[in-house]
Amino acid sequence: MRTIKGPGIFLAQFAGDQAPFNSWKSITRWAADCGYVGVQVPSWDSRLFDLDQAAASKTYCDEILGIAHSNGVAITELSTHLQGQLVAVHPAYDVPFDGFAAPQVRGNPQARTEWAVDQVKKCLTASKNLGLNAMATFSGALAWPYFYPWPQRPAGLIETAFDELARRWRPILDHAESCGVDCCFEIHPGEDLHDGVTYEMFWERTGNHARACMLFDPSHYVLQCLDYREHIDIYHERIRMFHVKDAEFNPTGRQGVYGGYQSWVNRAGRFRSTGDGQVDFTSIFSKFAGYGYRGWAIVEWECALKHPEDGAREGAKFVREHIIRVTEKAFDDFAGTGTDDETNRRMLGLSR
Repeated sequence: MRTIKGPGIFLAQFAGDQAPFNSWKSITRWAADCGYVGVQVPSWDSRLFDLDQAAASKTYCDEILGIAHSNGVAITELSTHLQGQLVAVHPAYDVPFDGFAAPQVRGNPQARTEWAVDQVKKCLTASKNLGLNAMATFSGALAWPYFYPWPQRPAGLIETAFDELARRWRPILDHAESCGVDCCFEIHPGEDLHDGVTYEMFWERTGNHARACMLFDPSHYVLQCLDYREHIDIYHERIRMFHVKDAEFNPTGRQGVYGGYQSWVNRAGRFRSTGDGQVDFTSIFSKFAGYGYRGWAIVEWECALKHPEDGAREGAKFVREHIIRVTEKAFDDFAGTGTDDETNRRMLGLSR
């Protein structure tokens, strides 16, 4: 067993142009003031982090680490959610996803993909320079427009998509291996890796690559009506990252899983601040403690109702109260009588 590290917070939803969210020094101080001891960093946000410098300069990484430590927080991981998304984009999403890319590659899908691959590799190198062992990311998606089988999917369509997805990611995963960093794919709708089955399809095609791991976020499983507790039982050896994010699913006679194209507030399934939804976090933290999960518990604030700063402060307290400091002895040790091999044999009637 192992005590989970935390609480940490993902900074992506908080970074902005106003203080204290507009610089590395001030946002890390704010996170510590909220009660966090770790921060997960969006590698694409230049207000907080310079990815090119981090990949090229150990000195820069040491400076970034020093500022964080002086403010009382550690860097838990870097994230390439936006860049990972662009590793594989179906043409139907070219226009909206172009906004994630650097201006010079917009409107050019091939150049955008090459840029995204380079960005993810740089982030793996930067993670190594920072002394980190995991990176958060998305897989991207080629098959997502066809997730519902109507019209009937042509034979081989999904297999071709996953073959190509694995082909694009294999060099990145090999680079991850050389850096000693896990790629933790967030299992997420909109990605080709959106549940356990699709993760297995991808993982098999990468040759069961040791660095192709999972980011577990139960909120996305609640909205899919997927058993997130059993998911941990099945994949605990592959789960290397944990987003503490809540959700609720309240289907009606008018809408269900697909949400009727409604806004987040009006969907049957919607994200909530930690502790305000339906996720059984007591069970999740118990399972992770029992399986010896080695990573952090990272609050990701996404709520249709609550102010983000309130959600952040409440989230730190919530995680701290749910982390189980694992025991170093059995509760019934007081009644132990000692043992040896001969005693065990006599108790089994094997010694005469």
